[in-house]
Amino acid sequence: MRTDEVLGAPLSRAVGSSAAALEKSLGLRTVGDLLHHYPRRYQDRGKLTDLTRLPLDEHVTVMARVERSSSRRTNGGKYLTTVVVTDGRGSVELTWFGRDHRLRSLTTGKVGLFSGKVSRFRTTLQLLQPDFMLLDQDDDGLEAVDAFTGALVPVYAASAQMPTWKIAKAVRVVLDTLPPLDDPLPPELHAEQDLISLREALQLVHQPRDLREAEQARRRLRWDEAFVLQTLLVQRRVAARSLPATPRPRRAGGLLDAYDARLPFELTRGQVEVGAAIEADLARTYPMNRLLQGEVGSGKTLVALRAMLTVVDAGGQAVLLAPTEVLAQQHARSIRAALGPLAEGGLLGGADSGTRVALLTGSLSTAARRRALLEIASGDAGIVVGTHALLEDRVQFLDLGLVVVDEQHRFGVEQRDALRARSTDPPHVLVMTATPIPRTIAMTAFGDLEVSELTELPAGRSPIATHVVPAGEKPHFLERTWQRLREEVAQGRQAYLVFPRIGDSPTGEGGVEDEREEPPDDGERRPPLGLLEVAPGLAEGPLAGLRTEVLHGRMHPDDKDRVMRAFAAGEVDVLLATTVIEVGVDVPNATVMVVLDADRFGVSQLHQLRGRVGRGGHAGLCLLVTDAAPGSGARERLDAVAATTDGFALSRLDLEMRREGDVLGARQSGTRSSLRLLSVLRDEDVIAEARAAAERVIAEDPALQRQPLLRLAIEQVVDPDRVDYLDKA
Repeated sequence: MRTDEVLGAPLSRAVGSSAAALEKSLGLRTVGDLLHHYPRRYQDRGKLTDLTRLPLDEHVTVMARVERSSSRRTNGGKYLTTVVVTDGRGSVELTWFGRDHRLRSLTTGKVGLFSGKVSRFRTTLQLLQPDFMLLDQDDDGLEAVDAFTGALVPVYAASAQMPTWKIAKAVRVVLDTLPPLDDPLPPELHAEQDLISLREALQLVHQPRDLREAEQARRRLRWDEAFVLQTLLVQRRVAARSLPATPRPRRAGGLLDAYDARLPFELTRGQVEVGAAIEADLARTYPMNRLLQGEVGSGKTLVALRAMLTVVDAGGQAVLLAPTEVLAQQHARSIRAALGPLAEGGLLGGADSGTRVALLTGSLSTAARRRALLEIASGDAGIVVGTHALLEDRVQFLDLGLVVVDEQHRFGVEQRDALRARSTDPPHVLVMTATPIPRTIAMTAFGDLEVSELTELPAGRSPIATHVVPAGEKPHFLERTWQRLREEVAQGRQAYLVFPRIGDSPTGEGGVEDEREEPPDDGERRPPLGLLEVAPGLAEGPLAGLRTEVLHGRMHPDDKDRVMRAFAAGEVDVLLATTVIEVGVDVPNATVMVVLDADRFGVSQLHQLRGRVGRGGHAGLCLLVTDAAPGSGARERLDAVAATTDGFALSRLDLEMRREGDVLGARQSGTRSSLRLLSVLRDEDVIAEARAAAERVIAEDPALQRQPLLRLAIEQVVDPDRVDYLDKA
């Protein structure tokens, strides 16, 4: 029987009645799903779980010893059983309501596995209504004990309906009848990397006799994930290069040369090098697919503008797609200001060889929208800046040659693909991100893109000092924050004050990242500060007498544009905003960034916000206000941001703190990541080696005609939706 038939068989055939619970609670439907549901960790039978480090509000499985137990009736007449378990250092209280004869077995000294959600009652950690299994049971728990055949007990990601020992039992049943499996990895790769077979790896990852066997299995399975994914990405890159594209070579004496002559500064070495690489891409007969990432303020937009002018000089049009109206308007203003008469082609006072810059957003008036659409369709607008409004069917281009996507993670793949479809030949694509990621991660997340990095800041950028303001423990530090802000304003400069949410709804607009938070030690947390709730009090209190305005994502676009224009013109002292100003906003006179509830933001997000100041001739100051307790994970994140302005270093820290599936775009694609063991940070060497091996295989056999099992593995691991996602991306 083929491997795909074995692993694709429904669980109901293998484990009977347990299949329904496995699917409902864990989403496991096939034999392969279950066998690829690897243990999170392995518990030594002779070593109890450290109970002092249990995460609040997470479902856990711990091995502990019963210290004492008691039962009583509550005032309401309910029967309450309380059992305290310990690891010799810490303890957890287990609580059950109602009678259960199984609880009689929880006598002092018994060791077992206890599974439930961690909560806190007053100062005590507890598991409420946990499931359990004693490791020395000899009655109705005997069958479950048999699931653990060695000295190591596998501990799985589990649920209340399907605890770890029931998962282990189902795995044992499947492994007992699992036949030999065809191996998708090429034989030469086995020999080169000294890898065990797939069948053996699946056996040892679930039932290792020691940690050496477990790691041997995990190494093989990590290689599977890395090699299959990299092979797919290499295939996509090779396929992309077979598509036709109109070459857009640089033309001497055109708009680009005229723009370069207007620059009041010299390009950085990085801008020159990346610009040359992009020029070479644009001159080729297949589409450019390049990721441009770099530090905040490194000049990515300038590089993108020079690429757009190259395309316009070659007779094409270029589109800059921005995620918000505020950013689109900012880009349009900046480009027009940078080009001057070059952006007024065909208009009175414009340069004879100039072009036009059209802005298209959803809030334009009917007349303005009609005018923009006409300029785009006629080709008078060589540069088009816009938001999602550009993706509508009625927007037609004369000759779309380049698509620039700013902050690519804000757009779904289908949206970007809709813009590509407006060109007869596939347009060249430049994707920009101001959230830099390490090169090996870029290799995995954007494996079909060429990657360029800008790490050098332009001359004249002022330093930014960052400090954590522990308002909870030192309230006078918060008072000093307001003083520093007023001191800067008194010297003629401006400030941002950023909030994690708007304030009149329970969710924020992109600043609250609950998966990255660490609750306070007491398990209670106030709601994040809301802009609309707090702003009036600040205007009458610490900001009294200053010119203030608010800016958030639910304002009418005209109002947002009015506020930003007023702030840029120096008519506003303090801009109270949400993360709508996170990227792209450039006001050189702004020198202070105060972030309230800073622990509610991600590391990279704080780095982006900090980059809004220090853009002129004065030093920048970023103050991260927090109530987070010293020593907590939240404070450690803020201390890390304060300690360095290296965006690449911070990006590693950010990625270590969040699910790596997000790195692969699982959220954008709507499918779950295929990575279960592979860590794009920890396994950089494996990824690089797998990439090299995949390139060799595809060079010899692009369609994998001689590697049918590998081709099948790609289809199994990456579902059709994700293949389509990668095709478009």
